[in-house]
Amino acid sequence: KGILGERKKTLQRTFDKVQGLHAKTASAQAQINELVTLRDVMMGNTEGKMSLERYVLRASFEVVLNVANQKLAGLTNDRYQFVLSDTVSGKGMSKSGLEIDVYDDNAGEQRSVHTLSGGETFIASLALALALCQVVQERSGGVQIDSLFIDEGFGSLDSHALASALQTLQSIAGNRMVGIISHVLELTEQIPDQLIVQSDNGRAHVAYQHDIDPV
Repeated sequence: KGILGERKKTLQRTFDKVQGLHAKTASAQAQINELVTLRDVMMGNTEGKMSLERYVLRASFEVVLNVANQKLAGLTNDRYQFVLSDTVSGKGMSKSGLEIDVYDDNAGEQRSVHTLSGGETFIASLALALALCQVVQERSGGVQIDSLFIDEGFGSLDSHALASALQTLQSIAGNRMVGIISHVLELTEQIPDQLIVQSDNGRAHVAYQHDIDPV
């Protein structure tokens, strides 16, 4: 009896220890599961494939797109509007959340920006650049962006789109210098102050031209 009683007590103590270890293991596993879930959310390893970083960027990007849509509407006669795409991309990587589609009012449907023509792509890019410039100024505690340069792209525009783009740039000029880098000859009739770069036997020459009354 005495021996059996001691064995029983020993087995009970062992059983209690095993139960205690099991409880601690279950608690540790629960904490690990929570950390894994948090990691997956931050990295975008979820159904939406959007990381925490992109979620925050998307919120700021929406502000830029709201401003860009105001400019894009004027440049396209209210035809196009930017829309954040909900399409999941990236083949398992967190690349979703910042893709842009456009709503085409003529077609009455949303489509990829990659379906825009060359001229339409330039107009869309211009609207985004102007919006980003405006939002940065508004959020930078009084920092003023005094210069804006547009490099090429005007050659892809028809006469109406070119006139709209120039009108938009002139409207934002004010005390800001807006520079256009282009080979489009029609622009020389619209812009009074010009730096003309010409090549002569492999050597570049720069001349300044000011036309008080451009045609």
